[in-house]
Amino acid sequence: MFDPVFDSLRKATEVSLQMQQDMFKKWTALWPGMAPQATWGDQAQKFQKKWAETVTEMVKKQNELLEAQFKAGLQNLEDAFRLGEVKDVEEMRTKTLEMWRKTFDCLRQTFDAQMREFQAAVSRWCEMATKGAA
Repeated sequence: MFDPVFDSLRKATEVSLQMQQDMFKKWTALWPGMAPQATWGDQAQKFQKKWAETVTEMVKKQNELLEAQFKAGLQNLEDAFRLGEVKDVEEMRTKTLEMWRKTFDCLRQTFDAQMREFQAAVSRWCEMATKGAA
């Protein structure tokens, strides 16, 4: 009972959308220097595809960075548990400072890598936005 109603509504919506697209194409064709709608649609699809590729690449690199960070964190935890085996106070101080340096070096490297990836992503986004993903 409702199927014919929904089918009619779907057809009316499709016709309305097609008419709007045709009108927009005709209007833009009247303006000098304006590209037809079809090329805009193609450019938008190319942009979306490039953006999806860029985001996918960024997520993969972020995953690699997080894996490296977790691996370093696990190594630091193992080193921290080995501090209980130390018998000399001077050796304890030396190993603690070494572990502290490793931890902060790891944090610095992670931050630097994330910052480089962010800058690369912004650069790619600006390039795609200015060049129209051509």
